[in-house]
Amino acid sequence: MPGSAPPSADTGRNADRAISAFLDAIAAEQGAARNTLLAYGRDLRDAADWIAAQGGNLIQASRAQVEGYLVALDGQGMARATRARRLSALKQFFRFAHDEGWRSGNPAIRIDGPGRTARLPGTLNEDEVARLLDAARGHGKDAATRARNACLFELLYATGLRVSELVSLPHAALRGAPDMLMVRGKGGKDRLVPLSDPARAAVAVWLAHRDRAEEAAQARGQPPSRHLFPARGGLRHMARERFHALVKEVAIRAGLDPTRVSPHVLRHAFATHLLAGGADLRVIQTLLGHADLSSTEIYTHVLDERLRDMGMAGHPRARRG
Repeated sequence: MPGSAPPSADTGRNADRAISAFLDAIAAEQGAARNTLLAYGRDLRDAADWIAAQGGNLIQASRAQVEGYLVALDGQGMARATRARRLSALKQFFRFAHDEGWRSGNPAIRIDGPGRTARLPGTLNEDEVARLLDAARGHGKDAATRARNACLFELLYATGLRVSELVSLPHAALRGAPDMLMVRGKGGKDRLVPLSDPARAAVAVWLAHRDRAEEAAQARGQPPSRHLFPARGGLRHMARERFHALVKEVAIRAGLDPTRVSPHVLRHAFATHLLAGGADLRVIQTLLGHADLSSTEIYTHVLDERLRDMGMAGHPRARRG
């Protein structure tokens, strides 16, 4: 709790206590997953050991020590993404230590991480997304399958859901043509996302087909499914792997390179198109369910890159021949 007595910074044992307190806090406040906590714990203890070897301590580390640690990681050949994650863990730890009154300021706050030059996420332009949605509406052996596919793609592009969130949606959440959808995200956190008119229309058509199929299944003695997209012949929802494969099939039908298209690419398209349309970055963070704004800021780099490419295409110095 803020204002608690700071752990002594003299020993590794007390650095471990500070790290444990930080991990307990983000588990309680952010609902961080177990794997995230384990990764943060490993990262922070590695940093604590390195700083201790230089004669310092993690809790009172200086900016120079943090930068020295990152340089050492680079010298070890550590992947850029891993170094970026370690810097993120340090930034959050120092913010926590400052809030607790254990130190003044955050020595890592102004350090630009290696993640800024990481490969930007792939995305699709609006015309390509429109072709994909059209292809989904015509893909399937019967009207029910085509309605399901249309609903899947319209919902994904309208909400930017993670694939696991999409395929596990309960049908009750979409009853009554709601304007907003309640989603259970990472760490058990709930968030509200708005539904577009095309998505709501696609849901209504699919629910009619789904309910008829459910009535027939129950007449045969099968128990009802709670899922909006139930798997064939069971109570489970559509598998993530099946949806990944379906996206590739629809991409081919739309005349797009299937290696460029995935459920996550559609999530990127949702965020990038919102940002290009003037949406606030904090709003996009909430809609995507990102715990940290730095995860959302990648879309500003995607947009910057697209604008730069568009601008340079018309620059006389960019022309060849």
